[in-house]
Amino acid sequence: MIPGLASRRRFSELSEQEVLALAISSEEDDAQIYRLYAERLRADYPASAAVFEDMAAEEDHHRQMLIDRHRARFGAVIPLIRREHVAGFYARKPVWLAENLSLDTIRGEAEAMEREAGKFYKLAAQRTSDADTRKLLGDLAAAEMGHEKKAEQLVQTHLTEDAKAEEDRAAHRQFILTWVQPGLAGLMDGSVSTLAPIFATAFATQDTHTTLLVGLAAATGAGISMGFTEAAHDDGVISGRGSPLKRGLASGVMTAVGGLGHALPYLIPDFWTATVIAMIVVFIELWAIAWIQNKFMETPILRAVVQVVVGGALVFAAGALIGGG
Repeated sequence: MIPGLASRRRFSELSEQEVLALAISSEEDDAQIYRLYAERLRADYPASAAVFEDMAAEEDHHRQMLIDRHRARFGAVIPLIRREHVAGFYARKPVWLAENLSLDTIRGEAEAMEREAGKFYKLAAQRTSDADTRKLLGDLAAAEMGHEKKAEQLVQTHLTEDAKAEEDRAAHRQFILTWVQPGLAGLMDGSVSTLAPIFATAFATQDTHTTLLVGLAAATGAGISMGFTEAAHDDGVISGRGSPLKRGLASGVMTAVGGLGHALPYLIPDFWTATVIAMIVVFIELWAIAWIQNKFMETPILRAVVQVVVGGALVFAAGALIGGG
């Protein structure tokens, strides 16, 4: 027997009273989730926070309608039954526990919540023979299914074009701070800092296997170092740069990628073939970094080229001269 399964009821086994009780607790949970979303969004996205406050009020209204129906049909004592007590019943993913949720993630989760609730009420309406209860559940099914339109109305009420544009800009800024900036720093570090040891080893030994091992070690070590450094030096609370785990992951992975790009060509046994391909990869890497700086960080292209391409070329030349000498 799977632990916990024996203590759960099947939805088909619930009585009409228990179905109403389940609906009441579900509406209560959903209202609380919407309020948590609103609280998370209030500082950076006040207009979207107002949308979720109104959606929470809608869920409160549904809950009160269900309580009134339960009181009229079964009395004031409502059985204690929740989603986790019913086998196979839809469960809410606890995404609201995450420290940093994007605006798009929250909006998408809210849409999924409404769809699941609508399906539940549709099934629940089929389980009762009482006309008034069936009507109420059917109305709630239609209301939940129609919440996409309701959400659009709320968006039009609270999210003016200017407000939505400002929220979208804030979300874009957060994406830049959390993912692009640390990822770009890692890519630059991995691409440039590993040039000297890899090409110094290559020209000193002219052995592709040794060069590959040095490249793998340099890229991996740099990735681990950059990842931990980025995650540890700023928790994101004051700076607003977002989750240190996400930033550390972006920085560490991109640092390793930057170093591996010109190390992997040395899988080719022929030294000069591998070296020419590695040099081509370096050229592409440096120009790609300059383009990313210009595109996402708004660095003037000339300055980006000087910082990355010219700087990288000097590091490459230093490694080649040291190895060749």
